[in-house]
Amino acid sequence: MDQEGIMYLVFALLMPLISISVLPAFGGGIFTYIALFIILVGVALILMINWVDFMLFSLVSNLLNISFQPAAGYKLVKGQDAILKEVNGLYYATGFVTGNLFAYTFKEEVGEETEDPMKLAGAPEKWERAIIGLGFPFKYHVVSAGLDVQKVRDDLEGKRSYKEYQLSRAYVNAANEVTITDLQRRISVIQAKIDRISQGEKPIATLMYVETTAIGISEKAALDSLTSQIKALQVSLSALDVDLIRVVGRELYTLFKFNFSLPTSVEELSSSFDQQG
Repeated sequence: MDQEGIMYLVFALLMPLISISVLPAFGGGIFTYIALFIILVGVALILMINWVDFMLFSLVSNLLNISFQPAAGYKLVKGQDAILKEVNGLYYATGFVTGNLFAYTFKEEVGEETEDPMKLAGAPEKWERAIIGLGFPFKYHVVSAGLDVQKVRDDLEGKRSYKEYQLSRAYVNAANEVTITDLQRRISVIQAKIDRISQGEKPIATLMYVETTAIGISEKAALDSLTSQIKALQVSLSALDVDLIRVVGRELYTLFKFNFSLPTSVEELSSSFDQQG
């Protein structure tokens, strides 16, 4: 079990175990209710860790000045936004930004302009213009896998049915024109995806992220330089109509592990990035 698994185990078991162990000593009455309340708080904390650990772990590690070691010689800093390594007195800080970590930043609305062949033909030149001003190297990663066609089609049809239900309710409730137009547009987007699958297009799950490393004579210098590089990436690559979000917490650790071993299935990949939706 790695450090991440140990942290989950400790947080998951500590509060309930303490509460249950002292419960018989209260002998009933109000103290029993207090103990049960503590157990419920423990369960709530477990749920928080599971669903919002990207925020909670960062907060706890900052308050308690905790850092983690994802691999020998590497340190996940207390802010949970960078991996740090010291080599011969110099510090190397690595960070990630992403364009689509599945549920919480994946854009379903694909505009018609993305299918314009003339725009696609100019993509390489647009890429060159975007990175020409960057004075540091970075790695652009794309992890892809084919999806089950029928499952994706069923999911899209379910989403379309739900949007159609929302649209019918909007008509009944005399919703404003903006709401109705937005729902109609979303239904059209979903229907376009269904049509493309029906025409033989294969759905693909894609995880895209950018990795960069900064160097400094101290931890602070390396981390400050890394922040500057990430901001520069976000500004430069925004010209490609991609919203780049800095990766923190458990997702940062997961992407760092991808440098050593990729996931072996779509389920394993998506399960690492479906909590921040």
